[in-house]
Amino acid sequence: MKKNPNIKVTQNDVARRAGVTRSMVSYVLNGSSRSVAPETREKILDAIKELGYRPNKFAQALRSNKGDLADEHIGIVLCSAEMFLRPYYTEMLAGIHSAAHENGFHIRFIRFFDELKDPILFNQLIHSEEICGLLLVAIDQCLETPEDWQLIERIQVQIEQIVCVDWQMPGLSSVSFDRQAAALQAANYLFDQGYRDIVYIGESDQRVAGFKQAFLEQGEKDISGLYIDAAADMASGYLAVQRLHKNLGAMPKAICAGCDEVAVGILHYLHEQGIAVPSKTAVISIDNIEIAGYTNPQLTTMNVQKLAIGYRAVEMIVNRSADCGENALTLLLPVNLVIRKSA
Repeated sequence: MKKNPNIKVTQNDVARRAGVTRSMVSYVLNGSSRSVAPETREKILDAIKELGYRPNKFAQALRSNKGDLADEHIGIVLCSAEMFLRPYYTEMLAGIHSAAHENGFHIRFIRFFDELKDPILFNQLIHSEEICGLLLVAIDQCLETPEDWQLIERIQVQIEQIVCVDWQMPGLSSVSFDRQAAALQAANYLFDQGYRDIVYIGESDQRVAGFKQAFLEQGEKDISGLYIDAAADMASGYLAVQRLHKNLGAMPKAICAGCDEVAVGILHYLHEQGIAVPSKTAVISIDNIEIAGYTNPQLTTMNVQKLAIGYRAVEMIVNRSADCGENALTLLLPVNLVIRKSA
């Protein structure tokens, strides 16, 4: 149940709940160098979390009639800092920024999911007086513990307009692409080119289902050994295909990579081993990040509308169509095959 926004929780309220002095609460909130016992700090943080206290400086800013700015402010929560290094996600973030700018909206903050476990920061940022909507980008990658799921529930209580970007969660609106359909189309392309000895190397998600679906549709009954190894980036793609080569003693005729970064790692290993692509082993992938057009050979891949995913997510907030519950909106953007030289 949402807290009444007209009831302002004070530092005195926090102090009473924690059983400490108001000055002790102030030390914790301001990050004072004064030593505060760990158990005392924990009591204060628990009280802040329970009461939903927001530091006075933000309340003062609101009283100076800045509160209406929340109607044009959007928050972004990423899974981890690693996403800034991944071209797939940076293109998505560029789409988010472009849509916000074109619609006169502002990015209020970009934070990482684990940071919001700090109750002070959570109450400061995840609030309807700070933002009108929140974009949760690829958060499925870091939902591992009951505490993580509880944090999602707390976010839902505080913010009405929430969009899952590049993932889906029941009851929340989302923008992504159909991973199963993308892998199905990629595998079918390989079949159409005459390949039968095909393996999949990539993340263990709906892409695996799409890859295996292609084999079932081709009349293959035993599909238990088709999914070879989990990989999510260039380094893990390289190691995965190295293990495959060692275990089999030979390379398959074709490899379907879960994403372009994995494919780059695979291509690098094949080049080191003197295995010609595509004459000895063909490689196809999913994403179409910029580097896909500059690998040697150029990578055949499924194009994912990364900019558009970010753009559409912001449009949901702008249009106030990011409903929740049974009215949640799920938008899956289509993919298309980009044929180059690797398959």
